[in-house]
Amino acid sequence: MTEDNLPMKNAIHALLHPQSIAILGASADFEKLNGRTLKALIEKKYAGQIYPVNPKYTQIAELKCYSDVADLPFGIDLAIVAVPAKKVPSQLIALGKKGIKAAVVFSSGFSEVGGEGVDLEIQLKQSIKDSGVRVLGPNCLGLINAFENVMATFSQFSLGPTLPGPAAFVTQSGALGTATAGLARRRGLSFGYFVNTGNESDIHFVDIMKQIIVDPKIRVGAGYIEGLKDGQGLLDVAKTALDASKPLIITKVGRTRAGAKAIASHTGSLAGEDAVFDGVIRGAGIIRARSDEHLLDMVEVFSKATLPEGDGIGFITRSGGAGALMADRAEELGLNVVTLQADTVARLRKVVPVFGSTGNPVDITAQGLVDPSLMRESLKILLSDPKIDVAIAWLAFTEKEADVTVQCFIEAKNATTKPFIVSWVGIPEPALLKLREAGIPVLRGADPAVEAAAALVQYAKAHRHALADAAAVKALRCPPSYLKSGVGIVPTLVAGEQLQLAGVKVVSAKLATSVESAIEIAREMGYPVALKIESSMIAHKTEVQGVKLGLKDAEAVRWAYQAITESVRRFKPDAPVDGMIVQPMIEGDVELVIGLQNDPVFGPVVMVGLGGIHIEILKDVVFRKAPVTEEQSGRMLDELKSTAMLNGVRGKSAVDRQALTQMISRLSCLGMLESGLIKEVDLNPVIAGPHGVTAVDWLIVT
Repeated sequence: MTEDNLPMKNAIHALLHPQSIAILGASADFEKLNGRTLKALIEKKYAGQIYPVNPKYTQIAELKCYSDVADLPFGIDLAIVAVPAKKVPSQLIALGKKGIKAAVVFSSGFSEVGGEGVDLEIQLKQSIKDSGVRVLGPNCLGLINAFENVMATFSQFSLGPTLPGPAAFVTQSGALGTATAGLARRRGLSFGYFVNTGNESDIHFVDIMKQIIVDPKIRVGAGYIEGLKDGQGLLDVAKTALDASKPLIITKVGRTRAGAKAIASHTGSLAGEDAVFDGVIRGAGIIRARSDEHLLDMVEVFSKATLPEGDGIGFITRSGGAGALMADRAEELGLNVVTLQADTVARLRKVVPVFGSTGNPVDITAQGLVDPSLMRESLKILLSDPKIDVAIAWLAFTEKEADVTVQCFIEAKNATTKPFIVSWVGIPEPALLKLREAGIPVLRGADPAVEAAAALVQYAKAHRHALADAAAVKALRCPPSYLKSGVGIVPTLVAGEQLQLAGVKVVSAKLATSVESAIEIAREMGYPVALKIESSMIAHKTEVQGVKLGLKDAEAVRWAYQAITESVRRFKPDAPVDGMIVQPMIEGDVELVIGLQNDPVFGPVVMVGLGGIHIEILKDVVFRKAPVTEEQSGRMLDELKSTAMLNGVRGKSAVDRQALTQMISRLSCLGMLESGLIKEVDLNPVIAGPHGVTAVDWLIVT
């Protein structure tokens, strides 16, 4: 949905904030699915007008029941459609004639069932277009606006407590979505909005989230995605959320091939390449949760904690073992388990028992059971250390002194502006409620607390960089292009010229059309050299044994030329051969791959990872939406598991990091060429060393 799409914006406002609701197919039997909506609206005291529609009744629950849509008054905000699927298209046309802006379609039997359902959904889309009624669904559970008691759903969840909260949840799955909402309720968390988008024939996940996230009552956005059709729309939502300082947390399935296959068979959605999704949303400041429990952990923490200023983490525990577990996990997640300043340690020694520990983690031992104030004083001292940005306090099964312990945490919170998370295993229910009322996030164990702290740090970093990144990306300029659309694999020398024009350094290369010319070029370049097949039908040369490296003399070149020619004839006999590319061999310490591809969901994305043959085995790669600045490129490198190799290992010097980030940024700018021109750019390997970075093999496909 674009900013200037006012009709859609107005329709979603009517959907979320209706002043009047018509219910098509309403039932007087409140135990039936099509009776629950009316029951929930009445019980929750929805303040707007309700118009049941069903020819079987003249009245339901003291409300006049209309026999047909044509009998309804003009200009109702929202219609809830609970009629058989085949009747839905005609009902939408009727609703449009009554000036209704939006409809929630519960009915199933559309594309999710295949066969005739696919054709029926096509009819539905045409009815949406013809009627002007914007549709949530079909095949959806509807929505809840807990602030205004809008219960536009048949979910049984709506019949329980629906307290308004500072988080909003938008989900593509109805069953999993309500299960998550139910789990949130059990954990004392409340969603101000709950929306299930179903098949998304019209209104999509991003349309809903973009309008909800700007609501001043909402502090955190959460979502569940199975298939994403509008990648740029999600990035627009992310920017809106980041600008408003509102964390956006997404759970997306399809992280593995098995998960992607399961979703495709379930909904027909395309799960997308997960590594691309993961990298792009991380760069946009979206926090990714791996499960419903993990998502709710993030909602808990982000709705209560302030943002940390850095990545320094500290721990207070009543168990040395728990402290060690948390420190290990924190380091795995890239957090800085800091060494406390001498003054901090000295102050802790006056508080912590002599048999405890005043390092980080700080262990106040079981003495904290006897004297709960130990936790308060130790936490206050720890948070006063300039190196500490966020802290976790761990304790377990404290019931006897629970009230005193809660008060100690409240006093510690009042004494600091830094965030801390309480990890209280087996917390009594009254203590949990009191801490949450005081705005202190509480999680069930050590691991969830550390992961939540890492998410806080990740989001805070994205938030700090957001404004500068946006300005820097806007200032990037696209190089001029030598390329023509529709040519497929670009000849190596032409592609090399384009890359150098873009500021990407490539090794010198010449085309030899015979053995003798290859030998002559090699002599001029100086041995050793590399020989590579040149063909408009061969993208990956090694797959046809079309590459020979380290050729030291003329005889080696002669042998390699013949061997490559025979290999190509054997593996790809129909491929035209234009000759052989001759290149000098160059030295370096690290092989990398840098690439650009036109992703079907997000458009141009740039990638960096460990190169050569290792990329297929280790898959240590990071993606971002192109283009990226040099600073953003540096953050991509920091996310690589193999990033330590860039800093020099086993006596080797660190690579020229500035040249490397410059190459990533400049390659990414090729993504700014006219839309759809470049399908793929592959620099593999890129040889990186202390004195520069050079691509020795490259591929451009238009």
